[in-house]
Amino acid sequence: MAVYAFAFIAFALDLARRSAQVSAGNTVAVDGSVTTAPTVRESVAAGSGASSAVLNASSATLVAERPAGGSVDGSAKSGKNGANVANGAVAADGSVTRRSLSLRLGVSFTVIGFLLELTADVLRGIAANRVPWANMYEFSMTGTVLIVAVFLVVITRVDLRFLGTFITGLVLILLGISTVNYYVVIAPLPPALQSAWLVIHVFVASLGTAFFALGFALSGIQLLQYRRETLTLGAEFLKLKFLASLPDSTRLENLAYRVNIVGFVFWTFTLIAGAVWAERAWGRYWGWDTKEVWTFIIWVIYAGYIHARATRGWRGSRSAWLAIIGFGAVLFNFGVVNVFFHGLHSYSGL
Repeated sequence: MAVYAFAFIAFALDLARRSAQVSAGNTVAVDGSVTTAPTVRESVAAGSGASSAVLNASSATLVAERPAGGSVDGSAKSGKNGANVANGAVAADGSVTRRSLSLRLGVSFTVIGFLLELTADVLRGIAANRVPWANMYEFSMTGTVLIVAVFLVVITRVDLRFLGTFITGLVLILLGISTVNYYVVIAPLPPALQSAWLVIHVFVASLGTAFFALGFALSGIQLLQYRRETLTLGAEFLKLKFLASLPDSTRLENLAYRVNIVGFVFWTFTLIAGAVWAERAWGRYWGWDTKEVWTFIIWVIYAGYIHARATRGWRGSRSAWLAIIGFGAVLFNFGVVNVFFHGLHSYSGL
């Protein structure tokens, strides 16, 4: 948790730096790099002695440009793997691109925290001689490990590092609550959990939750960005000037939709696998147990979100609110149903 806290602080500092750069009139790319206008001395030097260097850099460097809406939907990249432009790279127009140290530190701390938590999760499983997700505390550990893992994998394909503050903040909250309220010593599994479906069903549910968490973060940023775009003084009112450096609300909505679809696929399998396991354990596929009902409610919310956006043309804040409500139902299912509602699924260990 301490390492995740350092990551949270580093990501928060990057957002503060973005706001300061936007206030200064500089262009901030999605990857956190800053393009500053060259001074007169730099322009003269570039024109007299560095023209060949500028031409060479221009063939390998893409500098993010600000669209008409005021947000940046791109990042400065070069090379086969799309690596960020090195510090102080000179673009074709003579501008200087600087990378964000705080953003790199945030990702590094997140990776270190992930490795430490993964090690702790594996050691818990070794000590229990089973998979480490048989009670609330173990599910919290495994679930947060998967949230961070999904985030780290996704940012290798799409630059979503600006979500680092929200992802690490969410993980810190979940880990803190589980450590204080849900910790239990290792105990033998009850008969109903002594099944291979424990490995499949709960792991897939945790993976679906991880994608829903990423979609929740994207939808939250989308709402803020949408407000900034639709209100004349939205950015000044919100005091969140870093939003000008992030993708526009349409791009954020599309990303959230794609991520939530993946989560919905995993959750659908969770529902089916749970029914099969229930038949093996209790002799019926569906019994309207509280946990079963809430799992189905979550599925219906996300199914409605996908259907409404795909066929009814829901765009903007309505689709974002549906995604947020869906993840709220996931958290309610985990933190309230598991603790305060008793039934056949009362395996919190508390």
